[in-house]
Amino acid sequence: MNKKREMFMRLLLTALALSLIWGCSNAGTVKESETNKPTPIDDSGLYENGFYILGKERLDITFYGHYSYYSMPAWGADPASKWIRDQFNIHISPISSDGKAKQKLQKMMAGNNLPDIVWGDRDYDLEQMREAGMLVPLDAYIDKYPNLKQWAGEKILELLRSPDGKIYYFPNYYTNRPYGNAGYVINKKIYRELGFPPLDTTEDLYQYLLMVKEHYPSIIPFETGQTKEGHGIDQLFSAFKENNLGFTRLYAVTEGDRMTSIYKDPAFRESAVYVARLMREGLIPGDAMTQTEDQVTEKLVQGRVAVYASANPMINGMVGDAELRKINPDDGYMFIEPVYKQGLDRSKIYPGTYNLLGWNVATITTSARNPEAIFAMLDWMTGPEGSAVQMWGPPGPGGYWNGFREDGITPNFTARYGTDQKELAEIQAISGDMIWVGNTVYLDKTKSEYEQTLPEEQRNWSSYWQQEITWESQGDGTEFINVQPPPNSEEGRIMSKLKEIWLDARRDALFGKTDEEVLSILDDAHRASMEAEFQQYLNYITRRWQENLKVLNNE
Repeated sequence: MNKKREMFMRLLLTALALSLIWGCSNAGTVKESETNKPTPIDDSGLYENGFYILGKERLDITFYGHYSYYSMPAWGADPASKWIRDQFNIHISPISSDGKAKQKLQKMMAGNNLPDIVWGDRDYDLEQMREAGMLVPLDAYIDKYPNLKQWAGEKILELLRSPDGKIYYFPNYYTNRPYGNAGYVINKKIYRELGFPPLDTTEDLYQYLLMVKEHYPSIIPFETGQTKEGHGIDQLFSAFKENNLGFTRLYAVTEGDRMTSIYKDPAFRESAVYVARLMREGLIPGDAMTQTEDQVTEKLVQGRVAVYASANPMINGMVGDAELRKINPDDGYMFIEPVYKQGLDRSKIYPGTYNLLGWNVATITTSARNPEAIFAMLDWMTGPEGSAVQMWGPPGPGGYWNGFREDGITPNFTARYGTDQKELAEIQAISGDMIWVGNTVYLDKTKSEYEQTLPEEQRNWSSYWQQEITWESQGDGTEFINVQPPPNSEEGRIMSKLKEIWLDARRDALFGKTDEEVLSILDDAHRASMEAEFQQYLNYITRRWQENLKVLNNE
């Protein structure tokens, strides 16, 4: 949801190359010498031809997901991570954010007690670690190992390069084509029983939610998921503006060639009023700001949700769909086309965005005993075998795939893939939280090509709706990557203040008692932001945005 050797070892023409690249994931543990060339740190049998071989030793790794809402599933409890653990003797221990990610990271940094991997957004928190010298440069490993370099390509790698000229981030879900899962999922049973009313415009949606509340008092009309992260309400913001690429994370929108205050944007103001009305009328759960992901999943599994909008409703929707169809194969969940305000062009409405660098990044900290061994694992995970194991479970005749075709890249999917997807749904529901260096191009191309050979009723639920709706309804937001200022800069300090104002305003506006109160909250937030040097920050991100445009336009 941004990360091979010559010509992918000449497309792995020999069985030995296959073994080296995928079976053993040939990645090595090196220290960067003064000549910036990888040098093995030992010759204890862990390396072959200079490449670290996964499985030659027990590899213990500590992992921290830098999100207040994120909880890493137990490593080895699901089929995919269990296979990785048993095959390569890899043991990953999670470090919890305890619901306070920023404070947790700051505490670990202050005590110089860092995990081996920090996984999170490409934002000022990780940049702070980089500037403090707490992250390992990956350039030597990227040049040495096959998968990331081949599948990401030079443009993506250049976009990852830091101001000091080095690369510290391994991207997750990097791509060269549209992808993403943001959008709206509806309960098929409820929709059918209410007579399939139109669900096109924001007014259609509102009227439908009122019908749900009237006829199904125990059902949640509009589930937003992790609203404190903007899920659900950001999707509704997208409905009120064409080519709206979701700038809530920047607290700004584009206006001509400038970035301006989001609080003054007519579309955002209209969406805030709309969302507050849904909350006032009991159409959104009152605990939307505090509920956990597990609670959301439980509601979907029990069929207690009529409409679910999120940045990624695919994960929970897939689990809920599988459970409801056990009872009645005609029930479950389905995606609908993006909702839009009457009069707008639906083809220009984007409930989610993608960019070439993908979602977030994995970093290796200087606390890691053997950083190259960790890179070896990540590079294997982002390659064909690692990707296939994580997405479709362990290989074997009884699984969903069994080895590769002659190209050494395309999995041989088994008959079970099209006839029994119960366990696959469970695997992928967990892998959504375990794929840290996802290879979007490989995963999407592989599964979509195979899925299209199957009859509709045998297609994987998530793959089907990605091809039918979500991939085509995501906007390209690549031009807005890396525009946020570094944390130790003046603009970075300003942004920290702006974020506090934003979070308070978003919460307060959601619970606004009248339309006038909602707009007043936004006006107050704008004034407070301007007093906190908002314009200086806007000038900075405008400049960075324009610089990105020049790079993307090859100027």
